Amino acid sequence: MAHSENFAVNVSERDSDYENTEGGEPGQASFQFIDEPATSSKRCADIMEMEVLGKCKETPAGAANYWFGSKISGNNKEQLVADLRGFSVNDGMQRLRAMPLSLAHKKELRQLAFSAAGGSSLIKRNSSCYFHPVMCLSKTWHQCLLSSLSVLTSLHLWHSPMKRLSGRFGTAVLSYFLFLRTLWFFNLFLVVISGLFLILPQAIYPPPYHRHHNESHPHTLTGLEFLAGTGYLSRSLMFYGYYSAAHPPCNTQESQMTYCIPIAYFFNIIFTLFITCISLVHSMSKSFGRHFHVFKSSGHLAVLVYCSWDFKVTKKTSVTLQSEKISTQLKEQVSEMKRSEDKKSCMQRLHCLIVHAVAWTVCLSSISLTAMGVHHLSEATKKQDNKETELLLLSAVVAAINLSLPGLFNVCLHIEKYDSPVACVYVSIFRNLLLKVSVVGVLCHRWLGRIAVEPCWESFVGQELYRLLMMDFIFIVLYTVLGELLWRIFSPKSWRRNRKQAFDIAENVLDLIYGQTLTWFGVLVAPLLPAVQLIKLFVLFYIKKTSLKLSCQVPKKPWKATQMTTLFISLLCFPSFFGAAMFITYAMVMVKPSSECGPFRNLTTAFEIGQLWAQQLEKTNPNLYWLSWTYKVLVEKPLFTFLCAGVLLMVIYFHTQVVDGQRKVIGLLEKQLENEGKDKMFLITKLQTDCEQNSLVSPS
Repeated sequence: MAHSENFAVNVSERDSDYENTEGGEPGQASFQFIDEPATSSKRCADIMEMEVLGKCKETPAGAANYWFGSKISGNNKEQLVADLRGFSVNDGMQRLRAMPLSLAHKKELRQLAFSAAGGSSLIKRNSSCYFHPVMCLSKTWHQCLLSSLSVLTSLHLWHSPMKRLSGRFGTAVLSYFLFLRTLWFFNLFLVVISGLFLILPQAIYPPPYHRHHNESHPHTLTGLEFLAGTGYLSRSLMFYGYYSAAHPPCNTQESQMTYCIPIAYFFNIIFTLFITCISLVHSMSKSFGRHFHVFKSSGHLAVLVYCSWDFKVTKKTSVTLQSEKISTQLKEQVSEMKRSEDKKSCMQRLHCLIVHAVAWTVCLSSISLTAMGVHHLSEATKKQDNKETELLLLSAVVAAINLSLPGLFNVCLHIEKYDSPVACVYVSIFRNLLLKVSVVGVLCHRWLGRIAVEPCWESFVGQELYRLLMMDFIFIVLYTVLGELLWRIFSPKSWRRNRKQAFDIAENVLDLIYGQTLTWFGVLVAPLLPAVQLIKLFVLFYIKKTSLKLSCQVPKKPWKATQMTTLFISLLCFPSFFGAAMFITYAMVMVKPSSECGPFRNLTTAFEIGQLWAQQLEKTNPNLYWLSWTYKVLVEKPLFTFLCAGVLLMVIYFHTQVVDGQRKVIGLLEKQLENEGKDKMFLITKLQTDCEQNSLVSPS
């Protein structure tokens, strides 16, 4: 009896699903776990339906109201329940499904006729395998899985804010925040690997010299020292000079090797750069495959209009967000189709070429003068004392140039008046990229020139990178806050209306790439620099998001940023990552390490410690010969690495060629369909003309 009651409750719980599946077969869904013998399961549903319809015809008029009326009388209900109980569960459910009754009446009859029988049959047939508690546990586990999936989706980093930004400002602005999140995860990987295998072991067992030095000097740190990376910070885990220099074989005793900081430092650099390279190439290949399948067909516009609404959304805020997102996507698509139809005359094209040539001349000249100015300033700072204010001068000037000179580029873009916002962003990105590359190139020349001068040139370069990163963050925050304040003050006076500024995607993206380039440079000389970049990106996301909502307007010319992410990843891969990797490789292979600090002191090159480790490993642990062989193939003989990189690049190239070929084939098929449509129109017009002529000839 208890089992019957439990089964009745279970049936009633499935009624919600039964109500939501109008036009389906809910009875089958509700009782799909009840198996009948083969003789009863072979009954045809069509034959049962004919029997029920025949019974309907044989019933008198009063009983017809029982079948088709809105209410069922008590006697007829009992009669029908008794008839249904005479069948098996499956046969009775099929008969009930074929009856011309309302859904509420079918539910009521199902509970009266099959609850107890279904429960008893379930217990009889499945008592050896299944029990009701097991069913409850499985149902609870299924609900927990569904709820955990929703929780994991909500815990995805910045998931909800990005959905709101995409719905309000479009995919172009969203691409910036997606790129910022990608950089955040890259730096998180660097922090985790360096922290576990390098920073944490060195923090547990600090070098004896630094331990005694820190005990004799107080742990005080002023604001200027924090910004400049001097004082106590220069003697911390932040920079290269703090780490110990235990030489291999690292106290080997009976084929056992202790933990060696120089080897950990060396392989931390190799491993992080290698994994980052693989991740970047994979992301670039995946982005190419995702974004270069955008064809010129407008069929997806109809799909966006008729098939893009998610009917599972019930919250008012979610409905508003989804409607804004679809509206923005439609504006982007329609504006892109309109721009493809615009054409210019020859004189207009000539005028545009002249304006573009003048603008490019101005931009390139300003970039050249900026690089020369940074070079002269870096030479002048060599002769000054190492005070915090003087050390911060070069970093502050570089940060100011990186924020002010793009304003000149924007003025040139405004004068050029590009029709396509995509072309405008590409040109702005290329000009800002030239500026950043020229400045970083001058700084690399400065760092390599201080090798023979500084007693610990690695820590000097690390402090320079730290100052550049800190000043870049400070200037970005000041520019965002003060720039918005000045804009709100002077914009109504200048334009006599409250006009919000536009979000400069190119400048903001190049600022992110510039900061990440400095971070990758610091993998060799400042192991904790990725942690600084991690905090910077986290704070920068909320600053930019708040600034975008309060002070930026929706683009007047909406445009679909289908290939922005691909472009950003490509620029991050080259020249950002590969430039930093080449600098680190050159410093480790060709430059002699400092003899007074760091884990590679008294070595000819930093690369030499890997060779010593491989030789020692072969002697002490012959079973690990494969590990030293792998090191020699991957690190000492770069031919294998170059071959792998070449294969990956070839795969990307062939993938883009295949996609391009598919795009051309689809274009030809669209043209063929268009021609066939014109042929049909011509035939229909000719047929109508012939019919009209025949109708005029026949009366006469």
